[in-house]
Amino acid sequence: MTLPHSADPIRLPANQPRARFYRGGDRIAAFRGAASAERYTPEDWIGSVTPVRGAAPVGQTRLYDGTLLADAITADPLGWLGAEHVRRWGADPKLLVKLLDAGQRLPVHAHPSGAFAAAHLGAAHGKAEAWYILSPGVVYLGLREAVEPARLRELVDAQRTEELLALLNAIEVQPHDTVYVPPGTLHAIGEGVLLAEVQEPEDLSILLEWSGFELDGVADGHLDLGFDLALAVVRTEADGPEQLARLVRRDHAAASSLAPAADEYFRLHRLGDGDELDAGFAIVIAAEGELRLVPSPSDDDVVAAATGGAADPVPLPAGSTTLVPAAFGRARLSGSGRVLVARPPRA
Repeated sequence: MTLPHSADPIRLPANQPRARFYRGGDRIAAFRGAASAERYTPEDWIGSVTPVRGAAPVGQTRLYDGTLLADAITADPLGWLGAEHVRRWGADPKLLVKLLDAGQRLPVHAHPSGAFAAAHLGAAHGKAEAWYILSPGVVYLGLREAVEPARLRELVDAQRTEELLALLNAIEVQPHDTVYVPPGTLHAIGEGVLLAEVQEPEDLSILLEWSGFELDGVADGHLDLGFDLALAVVRTEADGPEQLARLVRRDHAAASSLAPAADEYFRLHRLGDGDELDAGFAIVIAAEGELRLVPSPSDDDVVAAATGGAADPVPLPAGSTTLVPAAFGRARLSGSGRVLVARPPRA
């Protein structure tokens, strides 16, 4: 029996918005096994219902028939997201996943919380995010010492970028480390780092630095709020060793190594041969090896009838990205390798 459209896992091609304000793209191409990448395409928006701010539908995923994923989910939220998710959040998938290639160091920036975004931007989410490191390098996270807001504003206005960067904790990261970035926390990604990012589904950044980048920070760095209000987003307290140890995790054996505080926003699991995937909306990034997603027998009569109990295994070759609807049901992984499974918060 043929699966209904929204029950089929979908292999996703690269979805890289053009002309971003920082360099990158080659590491994404290499990860995916592609020949090359356009310049200034440093982000691959995977399974995205979120547009680039002010440029819709750029950034949003289109399915093979040309339908926007956002429209497909709206038309069949139960099939895509599952009943428990829909009861709590409706047709909002609560998730955006990216591959990000820092062809140059990213500017120092921060993201608003959900409360700030709702009050001042009319947005449904803030932008908490987390990184799964795929290539080694340096990232910058949180302040080394508390900073007076007036001093921070002075550095931004004068674009004293070396002093601004020096305020942040520089952290060496290795493949399979994870970093959770709470809303309001200043951060940047160092040149050469390739990572998978999970985040709330918004494109909202407060830029404190723009010198040397392809953008006009004076005009575009404050989300049209003006810096007086926008910089209120930024946490100016220090993040010391104890806090950093909670945010940066290096347990490469754990299935989920994100900081527990990330659970209210999204989930990210690192899985391999024999591991189970519960039913639910998921985005799967095949990090290495060659695995298959094998459907498991289901107790759900609706899913069982739809699949006939005989859906084919889904290949997950290294570098691929796959969108798994809730209607696909439970599954297990078979083969050799490792995948990253990004999910919305638990309903």
